[in-house]
Amino acid sequence: MLRFLILFSLLIHSCVAPPKTKAAAGTLPAKKWLTLSGKEPAVVARGGFSGLFPESSATANDLAISSSSPDLTMLCNLQLTKDGAGFCLSDIRLDNSTTISTFFPKGQKTYKVYGQNLKGWFALDYSADTIFSNVSLVQNIFSRPSIFDGQMAIAAVEDVLDTKPPKFWLSVQYDAFYMEHKLSPAEYIRSLRFNGINVISSPEIGFLKSIGKDARRAKTKLIFEFKDPEANEPTTNKKYSEILLNLAAIKVFATGIIVPKDYIWPIDSAKYLKPPTTVVTDAHKAGLEIYASGFVNDMLTSYNYSYDPSAEYLQFVDNGQFSVDGFISDFPPTASQAISCFAHQKRDTPKIGKTLVITHNGASGDYPGCTDLAYQKAVDDGADVIDCSVQMTKDGMAFCLDSADLIPTTTAATTLMTRATSVPEIQSKNGIFSFDLTWAEIQSLKPQIQSPFLAADGFPRNPKNKNAGKFMTLADFLKFSKAKAVTGVLINIQATSKKGLGIVDAVKSALTSSKLDKKVLIQSDDSSVLDSFKAAPQYTRVLSIDKEIGDAPKPTIEEIKKHADAVNVLRSSLVTISQSFATGKTKVVEAMHKGNISVYVSVLRNEYLSITFDYFSDPTVELATFIAGNGVDGVITEFPATATRYLRSPCSDLYRELPFAILPAKAGTLVSVASKEAQPPASAPNPPLDAKDVIDPPLPPVANLATNNASGGDPPASLRSGTIATTANLSLSLMAMLALGLLLCAGA
Repeated sequence: MLRFLILFSLLIHSCVAPPKTKAAAGTLPAKKWLTLSGKEPAVVARGGFSGLFPESSATANDLAISSSSPDLTMLCNLQLTKDGAGFCLSDIRLDNSTTISTFFPKGQKTYKVYGQNLKGWFALDYSADTIFSNVSLVQNIFSRPSIFDGQMAIAAVEDVLDTKPPKFWLSVQYDAFYMEHKLSPAEYIRSLRFNGINVISSPEIGFLKSIGKDARRAKTKLIFEFKDPEANEPTTNKKYSEILLNLAAIKVFATGIIVPKDYIWPIDSAKYLKPPTTVVTDAHKAGLEIYASGFVNDMLTSYNYSYDPSAEYLQFVDNGQFSVDGFISDFPPTASQAISCFAHQKRDTPKIGKTLVITHNGASGDYPGCTDLAYQKAVDDGADVIDCSVQMTKDGMAFCLDSADLIPTTTAATTLMTRATSVPEIQSKNGIFSFDLTWAEIQSLKPQIQSPFLAADGFPRNPKNKNAGKFMTLADFLKFSKAKAVTGVLINIQATSKKGLGIVDAVKSALTSSKLDKKVLIQSDDSSVLDSFKAAPQYTRVLSIDKEIGDAPKPTIEEIKKHADAVNVLRSSLVTISQSFATGKTKVVEAMHKGNISVYVSVLRNEYLSITFDYFSDPTVELATFIAGNGVDGVITEFPATATRYLRSPCSDLYRELPFAILPAKAGTLVSVASKEAQPPASAPNPPLDAKDVIDPPLPPVANLATNNASGGDPPASLRSGTIATTANLSLSLMAMLALGLLLCAGA
């Protein structure tokens, strides 16, 4: 236990925001809230920071207090042992969240709970001494860290109260069940004299009425909890949907209600938001507070939120129509930052600091990349720099698309599989390449959103708009950028420049013709491409480093400076990762900055699957880690709205004295809380970047496409991608057949 206290104190010191005093709040303008009281919504931590550590463990509770708003409310779900001791755990069955089945393998029993037969290990079959002396906690949600399993003790209610959390909320879910087995939650609470208990909630009307007199005397709020609308409330045997119709009746015995978040903002079968219900305004009219439950960072909710958990919280408190009075969350720091840092933020609020928000194919997390819609969304979201990865067509048209292979980003696989070819110098698998098609042929296709976590994890992006938008030529992109409120553009020139397609010349010509009077970044992984822009010192040249590195020695820095003013590096080149834990910080930014080289980091995404546990499954904490923690000069992101919102917030300025701050995570501290045996194996350090890896051979001569364009013939043999695949790659053929089948089914 002492070891855990020491390690945990290290974690708190280095990785999360220390609690601030209420007096510090005076440095921010007062916000007007549409809550019942007019005060800011409450943050209620379900089992402490249960999104990271086992529920209601001392570690989860301490981290919740240290990383959240000063007025945090700690929620404990009450369970009772055979001898009437109370402890904190949500599920009445212990086998999913503790090690009890290991100690008592034959202890499984079946009980009827609210009309359903439940099988498992139940607390009421064991004494307090047995539970507290033998059983430890485990994480019961598989997407969360398991390395802390079996190392943290079950928390008695008294233990949590002794830590004196800012506020304490006791949830009593199973009063009728325990009463049936001669255990009384009400008597247990009376034995505590209600001391330190600010709120008591229950889905059972009878229980709340039974303690009403004592609660009023103790000035403890009573909250009625709604369950599934079709479930029956145990006391009245009425459906919760029926009880919801008469909120005035609830006001007789409770001061507020809890509802699952879908009661307020329903979600349709396609996972898009429906219009809101009137439950919040109805509750407020009845004089009831209303709390929303079910908030987590690590679950797909609605596509409207673009995988950004803060956006979901804001939907409930900053929609201009109503605000809930509080959230019940497994990730209380995220709820805290939404309320304290992001609510009521105006679109024209200037960003703090000089960090650039640079897009990756526009706002490609919301729309197909490099389309007019993706670029417009990026502008609307406040991006500083929008990007175009330049590709060439067979007839010499320069346009924007993530790669020369059209299969991932267009519908080419459904109609043009016979044009699949092999180009080993670009990629190992077959593709349908832009330089084998005319611009007219490409325009006949539809764009296709890229969902990097769809195939393996089933997480698509914005399916409703997966084929929305139009492709943009480079000339149109520059015209668009000139007319919009962006700081500049990033032009990315990829490996196809080696095929003699004349992309460099096309970019130079387009930039000259556009007369763009904004910042221009020219990016490439090829030093010879960057060297071709040396004569244009007004352009910032960016070397893209597509492999993991851990340092940049002085000779490497000197070589980079010959070709570039900035580098674009992978996230894992700044913070090393092992099994979704941040294990170390490299010297890359420090080394580059010493050489006066700017550092951009890529690619940032909102999906929690791409975010380490150290960042709380929250893209905002990842941004804070790279911007405030590593000092990068720009972030390259597919969700610019998330980055812009963070940089507009005063909470991004760590030098301001505020009641809450979004602090960067410190690599290695979280994983150190686990026992040595449970920690992931140490990975080899990233190698330093060698100077010779920066240098590339000269570009090949540009082929004459004009003759072929005029005649409509094929490009010269030197330009043609390998042998045309008369029998296309099997996997691509299967993909095409599947896509065609889906289209036919949709048409039927």
